[in-house]
Amino acid sequence: MKVKTLLILTSLALLFSACSSKKYFEPDNTYSASYASKSYGGTMVNLSRDGGTLDNEHYLGKAGVNAISLGEGYRFLNENNAYVLAANAEGLLKVIDKQTKEPIRAVSLHVPVVSATIHNGVIAYILNNNTFGIYQMNDNRKVVESRSEQTFAIDTRAASPMFIENLVVMPMLDGKLIIVNAADPENAKVVYISSASVFNNVIYLSRMGNTMVAATPKRLITLGTGGKQEYKANISEVAIDDGTIYLFTKEGQIIKLNGQLEAVATAKFKFAHYAAGTAFGGRVFGLDQQGSLIVLNSDLTKSKIYDLGAVGEPAFITGTRLYKDGDVIELSKLGYE
Repeated sequence: MKVKTLLILTSLALLFSACSSKKYFEPDNTYSASYASKSYGGTMVNLSRDGGTLDNEHYLGKAGVNAISLGEGYRFLNENNAYVLAANAEGLLKVIDKQTKEPIRAVSLHVPVVSATIHNGVIAYILNNNTFGIYQMNDNRKVVESRSEQTFAIDTRAASPMFIENLVVMPMLDGKLIIVNAADPENAKVVYISSASVFNNVIYLSRMGNTMVAATPKRLITLGTGGKQEYKANISEVAIDDGTIYLFTKEGQIIKLNGQLEAVATAKFKFAHYAAGTAFGGRVFGLDQQGSLIVLNSDLTKSKIYDLGAVGEPAFITGTRLYKDGDVIELSKLGYE
C-alpha cells in the first residue's frame, strides 16, 4: 500500500513539475510597435482561417472589421465580394447578402460546420463529422455530400475549401485532400498528406502559382506539374511569399523552403510558440503567444523583436495587418533593422 501511495505521489509531483517548468520565449531586447498600432474597438471570440467573429456579432474579414450582423449564436466562416457565410452550433449555414445586409439562405446541414467557401453561387463546406459537401444556391440543392473517415480530435486551424476553375479542393479532417469536379462529383480524386490518428486535419491550403500547397500539423506537401513533394515538421503555421514557403514550427523554428521543399535557411527562437505568422515584401513575421512579434528578413539572417503584450484573444493576420486583442498593427511599418 505504501509503495502504491509513493507511486501516486511521485506521479503527481512529476505532473506539477512539468506544468511549472514550462518554458517561454524571453527575448533579451524588444522594441515598441505603438507607432504602427491603433485600436479597432472589438473583442474576437472565434477565429476561422478566413476571419474572426466579434462579441458584438460583427466580423473581421480580409478587408478588416465589417458591421454586418451575423446574428446571435453565429460565427463567421468566410466571404466573397457578394456574400458572407456564417454558421451556428446546430449546423445551420447562413448566407448573408452584403448589399442588403440580410440573410438570403439558411441551409440546414444538421452538423456544425468547420469551414466553408463560396464561389460563383456554389458553396463548398466541411462538417465536423468529416463530411464534405457542395451546395448550389441558384436551385437550392446539395450537389453532393459524402462522409470520410471518422476523426476524434482536430487542430482548430482548419483550412477552408478552395476552388480552382471547375474543381473544388476539400481539406478534410483526416489528413487528406479530396478534389471534386462540381460538374462530375462522383469521380473524386484523393490526395493523402499524412495518416496520424489525431490532430491530423488539413490546417493550410493555398496556391503558389500553378502549385497547390497544403499542410497538416505534421507534414507539408506541394502538388503541381513536378508531382507531389513533401516535408515533415511539427507545423504551427505556413506562409508563402514570392515563390518561397516559410514554416513556423512548434520548436520555435522558422524554416525557409524553396520550390523543391529543400530547407535553404533556418532561424530558431528558443521556446517560441507561434500564434500567427505571415510573409510579404521580403519580410517574415512570427507572433509568439507571449506577445513577442519577430520580424526577419527573407533570408532569416536578421531579426528585430517587438513587444505587443501577451496574446489573450485569437490573433488574425490579413494582408499587411495583424489584429490582436482589440488592436490592429500595420506590419508594413515594422522592420527587421
